[in-house]
Amino acid sequence: MCEANVFLIEEDDGHKLIMEAVDTVEPQEDGVRLINIFGEQKVLKARIYSLSLVDNKVFLKALP
Repeated sequence: MCEANVFLIEEDDGHKLIMEAVDTVEPQEDGVRLINIFGEQKVLKARIYSLSLVDNKVFLKALP
């Protein structure tokens, strides 16, 4: 399985876990849509900041 954990980068250079076991990241007009293996969905006003494919992590940064 190749699911990723999605984190939101915070202003203090930390990051917060947003969703686990994500298998779909879809760009939207005003952000990104996340769907995990359980069918849970979230739409965030954010952009992809970086991907760590070896660690199965996606980092997002909030849009202003």
